[in-house]
Amino acid sequence: MKALRALLLFGAVLAGAPQAQALCLLCSCTASTTPVAFGAYNPIGGGAGSGSGNVHVSCAGTVGLFVDYNISLGKGAYGATYNDRQMANGASRLTYQLYGDSGSGGACSVVWGDGTGATSTVGGSLLIVLLGSNINRQVCGTLPANQVSATPGGYSDTVQVVVTYN
Repeated sequence: MKALRALLLFGAVLAGAPQAQALCLLCSCTASTTPVAFGAYNPIGGGAGSGSGNVHVSCAGTVGLFVDYNISLGKGAYGATYNDRQMANGASRLTYQLYGDSGSGGACSVVWGDGTGATSTVGGSLLIVLLGSNINRQVCGTLPANQVSATPGGYSDTVQVVVTYN
């Protein structure tokens, strides 16, 4: 199993045949991200904030074979747990959460993490075609309302993205 790591910045941010998968020794995948942008947030008079971004996975290899991929997201630089993801502006913090597709048709319905605790990973299979195969997976973010201790300014966090594939 191969792993690929990329950074995701946040700020004011088919089921394949097993024999075909085993043959995909020359497969390679890359990942890139589109940051989640929450926009302006009013901690006193406003409601919850939201934003979205993407994780883009591109795979190449032997045409006609399937590549299984799995994407996990880290806790972020400032949160101690997946339930406590935080963005920072100096010493000030804003709590936020990231969600992904559960795979059962519910877009942005599960906490996107590493599969431990109450988190899920996001994955699937890509059929390799002549010029390579691509998929975008949406990342949804929420900012809870009434975070009244927040100070004005830009907030950001860095979340590690890990893509495993075989």
